[in-house]
Amino acid sequence: FPLLIKASAGGGGKGMRIVHEASGFDEALTLAKQEAMSAFGDDRVLLEKYLARPRHLEVQILGDCEGGVVHLYDRECSVQRNYQKLIEEAPVSHLDQATRQRLFDWAVTLGEHLSYRGAGTIEFILDAETREPYFLEMNTRLQVEHPVTECITGLDLVEWQIRIARGDA
Repeated sequence: FPLLIKASAGGGGKGMRIVHEASGFDEALTLAKQEAMSAFGDDRVLLEKYLARPRHLEVQILGDCEGGVVHLYDRECSVQRNYQKLIEEAPVSHLDQATRQRLFDWAVTLGEHLSYRGAGTIEFILDAETREPYFLEMNTRLQVEHPVTECITGLDLVEWQIRIARGDA
């Protein structure tokens, strides 16, 4: 504890409950599952370590038809309201190079392990106090934030998605 109960099918803070002690777990779980079912038609939930002051970081990856995976750097999306991203910027500011490299390495390793093809986003949260990063999720699609990566790399990610899908890359 503290734990975060989070709808596995959801987003936007729906089906989420913070639990600070064991005595509140059962009620929070019931409420989170009910809200998840109502919002997403799926009552499955995940349990995560709750971080009071997290930074939300992303690494864009691209996997080709030959099994190669590269990272296309990082983005920060910590400025949020109601669990919705408001500002995306790249590169992530105030991040030491060793931690940045760990995130890149983890993202590429995950993509390689999955034999991932196409564009994907590996999301992490970084504990603002300990500076320890944690895996959050992988989005197996282009996200609305992908133009931020296009701006810093000069790559057209939609074009690369199409080239990979056609087997050209």
